[in-house]
Amino acid sequence: MSVYATVGAVDSETSNAFYDAALGAIGWRSHTDFPGWRAYSEGGSGEGFTLWVCTPFNGEPATAGNGAMIGFMVKTRAEVDAFYAAAMSHGGADEGGPDLRPQYGPNWYAAYLRDPAGNKLAVVCNVAPA
Repeated sequence: MSVYATVGAVDSETSNAFYDAALGAIGWRSHTDFPGWRAYSEGGSGEGFTLWVCTPFNGEPATAGNGAMIGFMVKTRAEVDAFYAAAMSHGGADEGGPDLRPQYGPNWYAAYLRDPAGNKLAVVCNVAPA
């Protein structure tokens, strides 16, 4: 296994539907699934960075980390828009819709949101439009 991160799920079915849609919008797919756990990677290959969505092993409620955020870099602004739209239609909460963020650079186009369990996510394109 390569580099990975985990985010907690309060309700696996709800979280899986959210991540299936949002990550699917940028070409990510699930490559491993077992009760309470699902892994996602680019193209569903299991290669490179992996995001695990899971119910906490200790049986306690999942909570979002204060200051924690996972960012997904994409190649186009359209992918930022598609990720955000899919996330919002599957229970996401807005933390800043798709827009230029010039304070981070002239081409930093990003959206910020929370998943159904409250985990903060970003999706970013840092490429000048064609």
